[in-house]
Amino acid sequence: MTEPLTLVFGLHDWINLFLHYLTLSLLSVGGAITTAPDMHRFLVDQQHWLTDAQFNASIAIAQAAPGPNVLFVALLGWNVGLNAGGMLTGLLGVVLALAGILIPSTVLTYAAAQWGQRNRDLPAVRAFKQGMAPIVVALLIATGWILASANGSSLTDWPVWLVTVVTAVIVWRTRTHLLWLLGAGALLGWYGWI
Repeated sequence: MTEPLTLVFGLHDWINLFLHYLTLSLLSVGGAITTAPDMHRFLVDQQHWLTDAQFNASIAIAQAAPGPNVLFVALLGWNVGLNAGGMLTGLLGVVLALAGILIPSTVLTYAAAQWGQRNRDLPAVRAFKQGMAPIVVALLIATGWILASANGSSLTDWPVWLVTVVTAVIVWRTRTHLLWLLGAGALLGWYGWI
């Protein structure tokens, strides 16, 4: 991780963090990672609560760790809290970010799953399920774009984009575990090839 920022947080800032994650929760179709571009916009670009390096490191560490995909939200909240004062505020950041991202989507998912199960044979329900797949793919592409461009990559940085496309094809066409691909990307970066 990089050197933390020094922030002065008031009650309004904590409420703002919680409310932002509450709204993102309802947009997290396909998982919380699909909302990473807006998290980056809010936390890094708009509020300046995190640096690009802290944002990317939070996602990379959480994705490499075993456990649920939503762990990166806890690390983002932790880093915001650390930047705002230390360990105790770090824990507050974790609680607010996770509660914000989990509560609305959990309630909505439970209610929708119950309704969808009862009405699974309706044409509208089947059409909705099929229509959501391209949206999830587009949100994941946007997340990859944000993560790649945050490191200063541009469209002319072809090795980064080549590795991105090759990795996407491997994930799509094979059952290769993502940690192998992450390790391969780390080796390519370590040797300076990307």
